[in-house]
Amino acid sequence: MLGRGVDQILPHPGAPALREGYVRDARTYVELAEAANGPVPRPAGFSWPWGEVLALLNGAAPCARVLNLETSVTQCGDFSPGKAIHYRMNPPNVPCLAAARPDVCVLANNHVLDFGPRGLEETLDTLADAGLRTAGAGRDEQEARRPAVVPVGAGGRVLVFSFGMPSSGIPRGWAATDVRPGVDLVAEATDAAAAAVAGRVRRAKQPGDVAVASVHWGPNWGYDVSRHEVRFAHALVDGGVDVVHGHSSHHPRPIEVYRGKLVLYGCGDFIDDYEGITGYEQYRDDLRLAYFASADPDTGALTDLRMAPLQARRLRLERAAHQDAEWLGRVLGRIGGRFGTRCDAGPDGELVLRWA
Repeated sequence: MLGRGVDQILPHPGAPALREGYVRDARTYVELAEAANGPVPRPAGFSWPWGEVLALLNGAAPCARVLNLETSVTQCGDFSPGKAIHYRMNPPNVPCLAAARPDVCVLANNHVLDFGPRGLEETLDTLADAGLRTAGAGRDEQEARRPAVVPVGAGGRVLVFSFGMPSSGIPRGWAATDVRPGVDLVAEATDAAAAAVAGRVRRAKQPGDVAVASVHWGPNWGYDVSRHEVRFAHALVDGGVDVVHGHSSHHPRPIEVYRGKLVLYGCGDFIDDYEGITGYEQYRDDLRLAYFASADPDTGALTDLRMAPLQARRLRLERAAHQDAEWLGRVLGRIGGRFGTRCDAGPDGELVLRWA
């Protein structure tokens, strides 16, 4: 979420005006973060929000880096009506996004159209001009449904399908059609919807490919995973998906390994401007995770999942303290018990997933 307050500390801050009930200037979110943890440089360098993550990424050298970009990238002033919150990053600040060298930015979420179709089209153009692949949104339904393709290894590929559901707050009117820009919207977590997505995966998938279904779904808060979500995730895996990459929640939700395949029901937030906002302290949403998953390229089966615990401080990600990493590991173990997963302490403060 590189918009709003994060955008305001970067070298080219956009217009700070907001239309929220209590906050009318995006710089207020910077002030809240500073009140909580100390001064934030203004302007900060493009790499500032990523903090210690960039060294972790370089050390892990993943074949594919996938993130949910939950903001529009636009100078458009068409505030989407009926939305309480609007996120936008000024296009000249896109080097901040590029600093992490993402291979895919998934866009099917409840903020990419915060500034309407014009804002979405500028977002798509800006990311394309920066050489960044996208999935999940487009100028029509066909483009929104097209997977991002990342070549890896000796002829293998990572295919990333991105879609979202109204349960995450995506307005139904944001669905892309033959004549309207928008997101790939799946109306409900039903068997028929899962079968339709799985059918697209099977048509695109080739031997040696790893298929990722990146889905924006569910509530912002809470650890419970509904039986509909579980059934939907299982149907995706049964239909050929190798990794279910769930997001929308502001904190990590349970992790499952189903038939050998990784299901992340909610990855939690990563970069945002929520520092200093109170109300859900029991979830410790200041703690974040970077997920490093390894899969067998022949079968798509999970071979290893390591997670780096981080903490948001001064609109920047730092390595979490040992006691905070332990707390997060205990929570993941408790909420993962239903799915047969737990987390052990690994080297350098990492958490390592264990499953039955």
